[in-house]
Amino acid sequence: MPATGTASASHLSSVITATSDAVSHNPSNAQVVFRASAQAHDAVASTVTLGKYRVEVDEPPALGGDNAAANPVEYYLASLLSCQVVTYRFWADKLGIRVDDISARAEGDLDVRGFFGFDESVRAGFGEVRVVVTLTGPESRERYLELQEAVDAHCPVLDLTRNQTPVQTVVETLTSEN
Repeated sequence: MPATGTASASHLSSVITATSDAVSHNPSNAQVVFRASAQAHDAVASTVTLGKYRVEVDEPPALGGDNAAANPVEYYLASLLSCQVVTYRFWADKLGIRVDDISARAEGDLDVRGFFGFDESVRAGFGEVRVVVTLTGPESRERYLELQEAVDAHCPVLDLTRNQTPVQTVVETLTSEN
């Protein structure tokens, strides 16, 4: 089934138009807040609540977990890929570029010495992430490269990776009674 068939392309066009109209009438309509919460359980696992959804997060045994769910950096890769797919669909519609199918894969290199604090000169996160997006459709390679340029400039999760994002962390402490 095509990723941007007539019905889905029409839907995306209406979403883009409605959003553009709403933002042009009131720029505050462009501001969106996303929320998540997590509750630790077991050795290193957690349940993360994302609105009405819940996802489990764990680590492989080598990192202290039971491998009962994807780990945080795998969820990052999933977030990046799913955001890429969405952004490709939106920008294909916006630029009038036909895409019949989209698939993507990613891999990242992580040196655990940074996470464990064995070597403070080693970054705790990925040293490099490689993404491959496969587009199927009738357009020329040049048109698909134009689409990639637009996606690279507008994908929110890619932007989080490429640009420093301020993060403020507050630690609240509660006294537990034993």
